[in-house]
Amino acid sequence: MATNSTDLDELKKNVDNVFIMTNAIIVCLMQSGFACLEAGAVRSKNTTNIIMKNIMDIFISCISYWLVGYALAYGEGNSILGYTYWAGIGLPANKMSHWFFQFIFAATAATIVSGAVAERCNFIAYIVYSIGISGIVYPPISRWVWTEVGWLNRLGYVDFSGCGPVHLLGGVCSFFGALFLGPRLGRFESQDGNSEKEEIVGHSVPLVGLGTMILITGFLSFNGGSLGSMTNPGDGDIIARVITNTVLGGTGGAITILIASKMGFCGPPVWNFSLTVNAALIGMVSVCAGVNNMAMWASFVCGVTAGPIYVLIRSIMIRCRVDDPLDAVAVHFGGGLWGLIAASLFDNNGLVFGAVSESSLSTMFQILWHRIIGAAAIIVWGGFASCVMFGTLKYLGKLRVSEEDERRGLDLAMHNEPGYHPSGWKTFPPVAPWQTSLLSTTDVTHRGRKHQKNNAHNLRSTNFVNEAFVDTENGDRAVEETSKM
Repeated sequence: MATNSTDLDELKKNVDNVFIMTNAIIVCLMQSGFACLEAGAVRSKNTTNIIMKNIMDIFISCISYWLVGYALAYGEGNSILGYTYWAGIGLPANKMSHWFFQFIFAATAATIVSGAVAERCNFIAYIVYSIGISGIVYPPISRWVWTEVGWLNRLGYVDFSGCGPVHLLGGVCSFFGALFLGPRLGRFESQDGNSEKEEIVGHSVPLVGLGTMILITGFLSFNGGSLGSMTNPGDGDIIARVITNTVLGGTGGAITILIASKMGFCGPPVWNFSLTVNAALIGMVSVCAGVNNMAMWASFVCGVTAGPIYVLIRSIMIRCRVDDPLDAVAVHFGGGLWGLIAASLFDNNGLVFGAVSESSLSTMFQILWHRIIGAAAIIVWGGFASCVMFGTLKYLGKLRVSEEDERRGLDLAMHNEPGYHPSGWKTFPPVAPWQTSLLSTTDVTHRGRKHQKNNAHNLRSTNFVNEAFVDTENGDRAVEETSKM
């Protein structure tokens, strides 16, 4: 019997480890979602830069979290910081899955900032802030919230899947990053210096849509995997509730803003795509804190109320002339802060229902107060660390690229690799194999020259390239420089 019990315990541990690792891998795919979302929302001349930053975020955060982050978060220590497991030394094998899951959370907190600083942030600055957020800024907060000795956990702060440590923190860092960088050229002033707001639109709606769908899928594991096990009694029911409520939160946000935009409350009366997808994301963010303890209707209501919060914060950011190309502050700061409050209102023990006596009502207000304290601590720590990082980089002249590089595009200025190389737009008339014998070499060459000329003209007309010419003798097109687009 003892042997059977030991074998069963070992099986449970293995199943839980596989559960954690599988969900962590799916959450890792959120990096792909952020990459597509951000790449589509910026101009084509900055596509390579955006995608490279999101790819490198995984590796840079991995080094930072491996060397320093996990030790600060989960090493032996006090209620504020840990001091063991530096560089993974002494880390038990049974904590490897937990390390990997938390590393992905740290990388997610860092990559949120990428969208807010897009199109004008120096690549060196990106490396510095990614190291700082994943290795130094995020780990103490996760210790405060998710360890038995953490001071917020002891106080009574409850956050199921990172509403505060990941999203609120990411939103705070995004705000200060965008603030220190300043707006993109031409965002709030036209090129001739007139103070007129100029909307800078992205280059690919399909990429934005693809990124959103990947993020929605990743969110299900982001929240569902946060339970950390699936073998304890009732775990399956909790996981099902978490995933269901996550979808309902996103649904509430998306449907609310979709209808509001068509009714003209968010601008022209159209079915606005970009507002709707961001409203879906803030809806999913807003349920993170109490997603395991909410009724289905409560999750939906939480998402419904999160949508207008997104639109409000977005409008405030624009009015204050803080340029956030991806609305990262509105989605993650707004969703994170509202989510902590909403969890105290709408979960099964919240203020909206369940107050049967003065003592229980007092307890509910106490839980709300603890979450407010936790939110304040995250904002203060994240804001202080962000000011140090971005302020130092700005002082050293390493935060923002030059005006020339920004106008040229970061793809060429920093990587010399355009996201859409003009040579890829060369087209020739389709010729079936059986037709080639009927065409003389002169005919094929003439047709090729004609289409190349037309293609070069089309590229000029769409501002895809600045200078292009066609050699009429050889039928070759040479492209010297990509355009502003």
